[in-house]
Amino acid sequence: MFGMDRLTEMEAFANVVDQGGFTDAAKKMGLSKSAVSKHVSSLEARLGARLLNRTTRRVSPTEIGLAYYDRARRVLNDAGEADALVTAMQSAPSGLLRISVATDFGVNHLSPVLSEFLNDFPDITVNMVLNNRYVELISEGFDMAVRVGELEDSSLRARKLCDTQKRMIAAPAYLEKYGRPTRIDDLTNHKLLHYSNQSSGNLWKITAPSGEKRQIRSAGWLSVNDGQSLLNAAVSGLGIAYLPSYLYSDAMADGRVEDVMPSLPVETQGIYAVYPPGRFTQPKVRAFIDFLAHTFADKGLETW
Repeated sequence: MFGMDRLTEMEAFANVVDQGGFTDAAKKMGLSKSAVSKHVSSLEARLGARLLNRTTRRVSPTEIGLAYYDRARRVLNDAGEADALVTAMQSAPSGLLRISVATDFGVNHLSPVLSEFLNDFPDITVNMVLNNRYVELISEGFDMAVRVGELEDSSLRARKLCDTQKRMIAAPAYLEKYGRPTRIDDLTNHKLLHYSNQSSGNLWKITAPSGEKRQIRSAGWLSVNDGQSLLNAAVSGLGIAYLPSYLYSDAMADGRVEDVMPSLPVETQGIYAVYPPGRFTQPKVRAFIDFLAHTFADKGLETW
């Protein structure tokens, strides 16, 4: 068994090495010099090896002692982190929370609810970064991200917040002028509005009424890296855009855009909170993800 005395012996030895002697090690541990010496002697006796060279002037680790020190220091650090983890898990969520969010989703749906979250958790400060590129969470220093659609990085942990529905939409004026496509192949003769940040380029993946997966590639009339701008272009009659419902729902409700091909199956995409892997999720991250899940569920946004 790994007893408490064994951990104390290890700590005494590591402190003697760190401090360069028994006197300073004793001060750091709040013990008497003789108690520290006794712990180290007990450790050496148990291991059957001399770990320290003791001279009148200084104390230094032997070769075996140095090797043991490296491993012991790791064990002690792990033990310290384990204690800190329990403390953190019981403490109130606090600190800086860095979030990466797609611009149009952040502007339309996260910004309006942030004040409620910050009022609930006054010890958390939020840095929300809006961008339309794929962010490497860990290397770029983000605590979490909100992502729409397929999750490319399977190493991250994810929690589904709600769904959104993707449809082809256009203004009534556009459909009056250019006609309504009745088949998927008709789209190649229309003015398509593309989202330029897609890794697949100007390619739409569409499911036909038969269930067959189709791909439509077109140069398009306009490419832009922002969903809200694409919606604005569609509303103004510039062409057909393929957008998630969290962007077009208001415009469709008041008649500014229509579903271009209502016979097509609706593509449902998940909206996820993603965060780095690990057994321990920081309280600030857990608090925000719980808040988002409850907020979107309360608003009836399971399908959004």
